[in-house]
Amino acid sequence: MRTSPRIHEVWQRLQLDEGGQTPLYQQLREHVLRMIRSGQLEPGGALPAERVLAEILGVSRLTVRKAFDSLVAEGVLVRRQGSGTFVARRFEQPLSFLSGFSQDMRARGMEPGSKQVRRGLGQATPEEAMALSLSPGEAVARICRVRTADDLPMAIECAVLPAEFVPDPEGVSDSLYAYLKARGLRPVRALQRLRAVAAPEEEARQLGIAPGDPVLYIQRVSFLPGGRPLEFTRSHYRGDRYDFVAELRAEP
Repeated sequence: MRTSPRIHEVWQRLQLDEGGQTPLYQQLREHVLRMIRSGQLEPGGALPAERVLAEILGVSRLTVRKAFDSLVAEGVLVRRQGSGTFVARRFEQPLSFLSGFSQDMRARGMEPGSKQVRRGLGQATPEEAMALSLSPGEAVARICRVRTADDLPMAIECAVLPAEFVPDPEGVSDSLYAYLKARGLRPVRALQRLRAVAAPEEEARQLGIAPGDPVLYIQRVSFLPGGRPLEFTRSHYRGDRYDFVAELRAEP
């Protein structure tokens, strides 16, 4: 993994105080955080290999690894097998546009993906029936997936739709909206509610975080042009990797 000459010079100017009270790995950790806050290290940017950085700074490789390990544990850095260590990306999704996860990620130059948790047909629960304007017990399709961007887990999405719209949940690939579009079903508006919650144990395991870590819980009901509910989705988004942004305007 190569780093630019400019970044190389930035690391060479770093001075760690070997005689100070703060351990070297903590000094390095704080320096990495400052570089991220100042924009010297951008989201998705690569850090030097541990061996290379240890040589530049004149410290042991263990020191560099401990600094990186602590930042990886906090979600600030991510390791990719065979590629190296990178600054974690945070994603901003505007709340004023109705789009699917795959579309959002591709717009950011990321490769969206899915890991199936469960899918199939079943009977609507009272909550699902109310959200979708169905009779209790009416047939629905349920599709629950871990959504990824460049193989990084970002969210767990559990979508429920009337079975007449998705008669075969196994036929849905990475993009549910692409599947619906192919069937002539296009949502034109949605109601969405967000709140911060503590990650439940199962969702935390799927997202690679600790139970109780903060996540964004989102409920969304999308509607067809005629006003009929199309989709009821409940999602848990990693709070350390995703931001939702709303544009506010003053009244005329």
